[in-house]
Amino acid sequence: MSDALLDIAPGLAGLAPAVGDHLRGLRGLLHERILGTVRAAMAAQGRSLTGGQGQGLALGVQTAVDTFVDAVADPGRELTGTREVFHALGRTEYREGHRVDALRTVLTLGARDIWAFLVEHATAATRVATRQAGPATAPTGGGTGPAPADLYVIAGALFGYADALAGAAAEGFLDEQRDTAQDWATIRRRLVTLLVQPDPPTEAVLHAAADAARWPLPATVAVLSVDGTDAEHLARGIGAGAVAAVIGDAVRVVLPDPGTPSRLDRARQALAGRRAVLGPAVPRHRARLSYRLSRRALTLHQQGALGPEPVVSCDDQLLTLLTAWEPGLAGHLADLVLAPLAGLRPSTRQALAETLHGWLRRQGQVVAVAEDLHTHPQTVRYRMRQLRTLFGPALDDPDARLLLTLALHQRPTGEADHSTAG
Repeated sequence: MSDALLDIAPGLAGLAPAVGDHLRGLRGLLHERILGTVRAAMAAQGRSLTGGQGQGLALGVQTAVDTFVDAVADPGRELTGTREVFHALGRTEYREGHRVDALRTVLTLGARDIWAFLVEHATAATRVATRQAGPATAPTGGGTGPAPADLYVIAGALFGYADALAGAAAEGFLDEQRDTAQDWATIRRRLVTLLVQPDPPTEAVLHAAADAARWPLPATVAVLSVDGTDAEHLARGIGAGAVAAVIGDAVRVVLPDPGTPSRLDRARQALAGRRAVLGPAVPRHRARLSYRLSRRALTLHQQGALGPEPVVSCDDQLLTLLTAWEPGLAGHLADLVLAPLAGLRPSTRQALAETLHGWLRRQGQVVAVAEDLHTHPQTVRYRMRQLRTLFGPALDDPDARLLLTLALHQRPTGEADHSTAG
């Protein structure tokens, strides 16, 4: 908004002082007239001047009228104070849920009515002066209101002034909208952080954070880890009460009550084309578990360890998560457990490793193993005798068999990994 009315209508500098004095004399009538117009405009919007915002708007209109009539008399005076009034009104408009153009409508109607009033008043004053002076003596405008040329200058100033106030209101509306969005993002980020932090918050703290975020506390949650940083956009797309925040280098979305029918389907639709991992559904006090699993799984997914599908579930990848959780650990396990195979020729080592893996998976059913490997059962029995010689009692120990299964899941051919773990 301009700093002075003179910036809006430079022609005001040429008005006689009597014009400004005349408008000041109409101040009371203008208040009454404009408040009636504003009351009607508010009613058309389903609002009134009796509430807090209505009373604020009535005061703002009076301030605007006072500033305008004073500025016509002194066009160089600053309009900063009135701008701040309408900036604040714009903020309140947003907080109360009104449209951004609602105040502009009121201001436009008010400006038109002020113009109509000034024209009517000048015309009436001219008629009175003409009757008093007689038809042969036409009044020149002195003491009877602004002359037509002066009215045109005032009109330009008036409508420019109304636009400037509407601009200040729109600026306030948008500032409040931006600040509110930032506040909501901060509140919801705090809620997500509380849910997934190492030490679970007390119920009182969690309830307070959920109330601030207007988020009904669910019984269960699941945490999605998604590539990107567009937390608010993603949460809106998923809907159903999802809250999100950027933690680390990815978006973490908390889904309330993920077992609700179609909730996960909707989340998957919103994630189309995005790389994401869904953590397990857990009671809300265990949200950190779902977060940690989805966070680690997303890292593995980025490394290509979880297959080609863009959206995967931790519950479908538990074995990979177990064996790949700590970099280098599964490789060390395989080296240690499969050490008896290390000295064999590569072809023998591979054949025995495949047979042992099949035997463990088929729980010792030789015929089934032979069918899987497309070989003769006698070949499987011969290899198993070799394996018993190499591994001894470990083949009959449940814990040892579990370790062998994990090791062969990591190294199906039994070949040692000579690379250095990162």
